[in-house]
Amino acid sequence: MSESESQVWDAVDAYFTDQLSPDDEVTAAALRDSEAAGLPAISVTANQGKLLQLFAEIQGARAILEIGTLGGYSTIWMARALPADGRLISLEYDPRHAEVAVRNIARAGLDKVVEVRVGAALESLPLLADENPPPFDLVFIDADKANNPHYLEWALKLTSVGSLIVVDNVVRGGRVVDADSDAGDVLGTRAAVELIAAHPRLSGTAIQTVGAKGYDGFALARVLA
Repeated sequence: MSESESQVWDAVDAYFTDQLSPDDEVTAAALRDSEAAGLPAISVTANQGKLLQLFAEIQGARAILEIGTLGGYSTIWMARALPADGRLISLEYDPRHAEVAVRNIARAGLDKVVEVRVGAALESLPLLADENPPPFDLVFIDADKANNPHYLEWALKLTSVGSLIVVDNVVRGGRVVDADSDAGDVLGTRAAVELIAAHPRLSGTAIQTVGAKGYDGFALARVLA
């Protein structure tokens, strides 16, 4: 990627964001407070936040599962698509991240529909399944990439026909094509993509993106009968 290409990508991203998905006071404050608390600057972009909100609206989602809360920025975008009696459960490993997210979500007026659960997701997910919740209409996976295939398997258990599953950050800066890589994020991402490709209950694709977060992308899968 040349510097001129990066500048064009950033300019186009800024134009689309300004026109279609500008941050408001609430989402801007969520980003600001996350930065002030020292959280890593890895939240989704505003454009992707709006995309997640649109996915939820298209789904007519009443129940959303998020794996990886960080500061609650993506949580807020998705929760805004829920009806008053909807439910979003977000799983976050780091208690400090969860504290920031809970404050951001409350300021957004969404604490009645959002619940942040703290702990390792692979421990929280079986407990959630034991509750026998109604199927989630949308699942957003944006946590440690090495465990992507495990998160995807749990997403399948917690969804039903027509549900949508989004797996973020699948390009890994292009490293996803390295079949010889022993990096955990690449291995986990490749395993998740291959699971989508092979699983009889999933139909999916993956999209490369460029913009404010550089070279990235996401996978999208629909649950079949």
